[in-house]
Amino acid sequence: MSMAEVVLFHHIHGLTPGVTAFAEALRSAGHTVHTPDLYDGNVFDTIEDGRAYARQVGFDTLLDKGVAAAGELPADVVYGGFSLGGMPAQLLAQTRPTRGALLFHTSIPPKEFGGPWPAAVPVRVHAMDHDPFFVGDDGDLDAAREIVAAATDGELHLYPGDQHLFTDVSLPAYDAEATALVLRRTLEFLADK
Repeated sequence: MSMAEVVLFHHIHGLTPGVTAFAEALRSAGHTVHTPDLYDGNVFDTIEDGRAYARQVGFDTLLDKGVAAAGELPADVVYGGFSLGGMPAQLLAQTRPTRGALLFHTSIPPKEFGGPWPAAVPVRVHAMDHDPFFVGDDGDLDAAREIVAAATDGELHLYPGDQHLFTDVSLPAYDAEATALVLRRTLEFLADK
């Protein structure tokens, strides 16, 4: 079994202990995981506060910081991101050589990054089936279906529930059972990358 190198971008709350814990679970399986901090050490208790900070800094600036963070790494990494962090992860997966993409709680229409999704890039999308941010008017679910359909090796995994950042053990939205399954599937995906 080969070990993967992963770049894992945090969500709108910042680089929380829960994001770090998820990365540590991947490291414990032998993978190398980088967790760039797009927020320069700022962590927010609520989505609203995190969104206000992201708006203040600028989403394009955060995207640029994500691309810059990956700039020194080899081309054969797997890009992953939680919600907001899915923006740089998806951009990088669509525009650079990569071994795959992991999109947690998010998908962006591929045309936003020059689409379509490259068929040769394996991808896994994980979200809850009643997450209002994912299945609501933002169009993440439609984008996820488009991405998975375009990929030769693409899968969309929907978990029962209505929480957004359910994989973050440090947030109230955390769902231990669903996260265990996400981790298992993520490790299976990484095992051949």
